[in-house]
Order: sequence, then structure tokens, then C-alpha cells
Amino acid sequence: MPTSRPVRPASLTALTLALVTALSACGDLHASTSRTGAAPSPSGASSPSAPGASPYEEPGARDGAPHYHENNAYRREGDMTPAHETDARREADRIRPVLKRLWERRTWDPATVRAALLRLGYEEERVTKDGKHLGGTLTVTGMRARWKDDGYVTPEGTRVALRVHDDACVSAFVQKSNFGVRANGLYPETGCFEPPYGH
Repeated sequence: MPTSRPVRPASLTALTLALVTALSACGDLHASTSRTGAAPSPSGASSPSAPGASPYEEPGARDGAPHYHENNAYRREGDMTPAHETDARREADRIRPVLKRLWERRTWDPATVRAALLRLGYEEERVTKDGKHLGGTLTVTGMRARWKDDGYVTPEGTRVALRVHDDACVSAFVQKSNFGVRANGLYPETGCFEPPYGH
């Protein structure tokens, strides 16, 4: 004859925690589209429908995090046409020695970097408050504030964006520790600049 066992408080607590965790998980389930769908899983990796595969792990995502690709779509740069990518790389090659020289002289303030890049013939980008482009291609600004210890700090240095085409940019930076220059596609929310991490 079957007997029922009383539910122990520890078991009830574990069950409640599991339920709360499942209900408060980040993100909603959405059907993937060809633009935001998950990258194909590497060969040998479990697919979501494979026996034993966790439904909470996204194939091809860093650490298998659920919704990684969807949550980080804003950090994916757009595609460049091959010709425009070639143009962007050519402009990056013009900018790199200027930033290297400034870095070696330990000069990385926005005013000095802007003046040095304008001497290459670039024109500062002008945009209205509502985002309408008025001309120019170069944006030079200070570094973005970062969280450190108990508050935000803005490190010394400069960020650079050069819009080469509607789909191609050069993004660069120069700061005390290093400098970098690269050709990249546009980001959906921030144009030529790589967006900060966030959720």
C-alpha cells in the first residue's frame, strides 16, 4: 500500500528556489531570424534537440549562456562590402602611424589627436540634435567613463571614429597603456564606435 511522505522544509526551500530562479531568468523566448539567429554549433557539439542537451545553453554562445546572441546583437558590427572594407583598411593604415607617434610622445588628449587627424585632410562630422548628418566623417572624443571601485572614472585618452562609407568605418583609440586602430562595420546603435557592454 503506497504511503505518502511529508515534505521536508529543506526540500520545500530547494523547490521554491528552483521555481523562483526559473521564473526570473533573463530574457524571453523568441523565434530566431536569419539576422539574429544563433551561430551554427561547432561539429560535435550538442544541438538543443539532442538527448541530454540543456535547453538553457545556446549553441555557439560564450559559455553556452542562454540568449547570448540575442542579448548582444547590439554589439555585432554590420557587414562591409569587400570594396568598402578595402577602403576602410587603407584609411586605418593612414591613421595608425599618427596615433603611434602621439602615443610615443605620451600625448593622447582629444584636442591634440583631433588636430593631428585633421591635418590628414579629414573633416569633423557634424550632426544635428535629432541625428541628421550635415557633413564630415571624423569624430574625436574622450574615453568613455568606466566603473572602478565605487564609482565611474573617465580614463585619460581619446576615441576616434572615421566613417569611410555608409557600411564601413575606422575606429581607434589612444591612451596611456596602448593604442589601436581597426576597420569595422557600423554598429546598430552606436555607428562607428563599439558599444559598451550592458544588458
